Amino acid sequence: MEEAKVIINPISPDKVAESPGLLAYAHTAGGAVIRPEDKGKITGRAVSAMREQTDMQLTQLYKQMQLLAEQATAIRNRVEISERIYSAQMNFEPIVGHTYYFYQRKSASGSNGADVLSMIGPTEWGRKFPFERCLATVRMMADHTWDVHYHDVQYEE
Repeated sequence: MEEAKVIINPISPDKVAESPGLLAYAHTAGGAVIRPEDKGKITGRAVSAMREQTDMQLTQLYKQMQLLAEQATAIRNRVEISERIYSAQMNFEPIVGHTYYFYQRKSASGSNGADVLSMIGPTEWGRKFPFERCLATVRMMADHTWDVHYHDVQYEE
């Protein structure tokens, strides 16, 4: 029988890794080149992406704030016109959901004309239109404010 040949590794045991696949650099001549990353470049890209994302979110919040401000202004205007309508002359009790017409009386001797709420539309008066103008068509809403559609048309006698 032949004696087993002992092979001696010519490489020093201090220079051999037990798990070469976990090394941070290539361990063979044909291995992939592993270069350390530029930390400044990584941070710069991350900060740039973060700023872009937060700018988009801030723009979205700003648009939402503008919409809320517009809605608040619309409600305030609806309250103001509702107070004007309630202070107008009306000879009936308005009903929720019904449509009415808001008129301005002809001014007498230089004073401003009073407001009038009527069930009669501007085209239903016949030959003589008794008001200076129809300001708006209004509909009473469930919260007792008024949905107002303003008129630009002058109705003459």
